[in-house]
Amino acid sequence: MLKLDFELDFKKGNGLIPVIAQDYKTGEVLMLAYMNKQAFDETVKTHRATYYSRSRQTLWKKGETSGHVQNVREIRVDCDNDTVLLKVDQVGGAACHKGYKSCFFSKVQDNDLKIVESKIFDPKEVYK
Repeated sequence: MLKLDFELDFKKGNGLIPVIAQDYKTGEVLMLAYMNKQAFDETVKTHRATYYSRSRQTLWKKGETSGHVQNVREIRVDCDNDTVLLKVDQVGGAACHKGYKSCFFSKVQDNDLKIVESKIFDPKEVYK
């Protein structure tokens, strides 16, 4: 394990903390994911975003399959040391596994959820 001069509080979230990925240049929020201690250490060490997949119960290196990696430019931690903000260069233009630039591609409009972005890639082709 990586030795840091501070500790993140992984206890509140049963070993996981929320992580916001934000475009380093534009400030656009790209996605929300989770990290455990190992994912955080790997991210700090490699400067590539690594998350913890709650559905697969394993580490998930962003872009490992799609090529849409996140190169970490800056890491910020909130005042309670229980949330992380990654400022990233999003390679390939898409952070969302459904093919959109941002995971926040829908907005509430007229009491419904409307897609307001276009897909960058077809997930059926990328995740065969």
